[in-house]
Amino acid sequence: MQVMRARVEDVHELALGMPHVTVVRGSQENPVYQVGGKSFVFFRTPRPDAFDPETGERYPDVIVFWVPSESDKQALVQDPDSPFFTTPHFNGHLSVLVRASRLGELTRQELAEVVEDAWLSRASPRRREAWLAGNRSR
Repeated sequence: MQVMRARVEDVHELALGMPHVTVVRGSQENPVYQVGGKSFVFFRTPRPDAFDPETGERYPDVIVFWVPSESDKQALVQDPDSPFFTTPHFNGHLSVLVRASRLGELTRQELAEVVEDAWLSRASPRRREAWLAGNRSR
């Protein structure tokens, strides 16, 4: 069986596939996925805190995912094989960053779990409980 590698299109599809999702546009028309008015995945514009250490160029393809806890964040960013990272700007913020160009290092299933966890971390208790009741495998 062939493993499906994650793609940018999958981020959009998976985020939109969660219930009660709205999409707002950021300052440069970048998509921001929200549940109940709270962002859970967004495509970030190039910022000074996320840059190539060799060239100093800002990464143009950073995606932010909320996480349920600081321990979840650390598990993702401290794994040397993980494409997830953080920057000092996000210290104390329950989110992780990944470059779109590195999404293929994840399987589509791994990405689905990250998107679902992001949604669950931001959804209201009622919405979270309803989703979990219908997705008992979690």
